[in-house]
Formats: sequence, C-alpha cells, structure tokens
Amino acid sequence: MASQKVLNEKKEIVTEIVNKIKDSESVILFQYQGLTVADLSELRNKLRNANANVKIYKNTLLKRALDDLNISLDGFLEGPNAILFGKDLLEPIKVIADFAKENEKLDIRVGIISGDVADINVIREYASIPSRDGLLTMLASGMMKYVKDLAIGLNLYAEQLEKNN
Repeated sequence: MASQKVLNEKKEIVTEIVNKIKDSESVILFQYQGLTVADLSELRNKLRNANANVKIYKNTLLKRALDDLNISLDGFLEGPNAILFGKDLLEPIKVIADFAKENEKLDIRVGIISGDVADINVIREYASIPSRDGLLTMLASGMMKYVKDLAIGLNLYAEQLEKNN
C-alpha cells in the first residue's frame, strides 16, 4: 500500500493540474512520442514566448484532475501524453498547430478552450484565425476606406462652397 507521503504528493499534483487548467484559456493534450529532446526543447521555447508551457503528467493523475473539474477526456488518456497550458487563447494554439505541421510525430489529440472540450477540428479552426496584430491591421485597413471617402467628400463639399462664394 502507498505511504501517506506518496498519496499527499499525488494529491498535490492533482491540485496543481486542476489549478493550471482553471487558470488557462487554452489547454491542449497531445502525444509527443517520437520527438527528440531537441524538438521538445524547441517547442517549449516557442510556447514560452507565447505565454504557455508544456507539462507531462501521468494519465491517472490527469484523469483525477479532470474528474474533479467534471471534464471527460477518457478516450484520449492513453499512451504518452503531454499537456499544454496557455494563458492566452489563440497564440499557444497557433504555435502548437504550426509545430505539428512541421513535425509529423506530434499528434494533437484534444483540447479545453475557455473551459469547453474542443476536438481537433475546433483546434484547427482556432489555429487558422489571424493573430491579434493581424486582426487589428485588418480592422484598421477596413476603417481607412471610410475615412478616406469622408475626406474626399468633405473636400469636394468645401470646393463647391468656394465656387458658390
């Protein structure tokens, strides 16, 4: 039978997982089998820049944490899994999706986005959304058309007033 110390350590890990899931906007479960240490280090560095991190937990501890949160990922908790915790919603998803395109051995399985379970298709949709800067640029360029049209209209109106005076 497990000692009380070991049980307490496991409870602490489960609590840590629960807190990380609650504090994260995006949580992605993926398989990393076949990736080299260098590949995993590269992924971790890219994710760190995106305000996210990767942890590897035993599936049994992860399952207990998910049960505490009433989240069911039963079909996905088999084999070697890693879990991404992202403070931001889009950027970590984009980073891991791009990394998965470059490395066929990384297999994104399922995610929890803003508290809801998301399958691979939903994750791909989120990954295809332009970055925040890209969206702001698109918004600004769309608004510039109307500002330009207004400026032209006001200029024509001012010229017409000058002709009449």
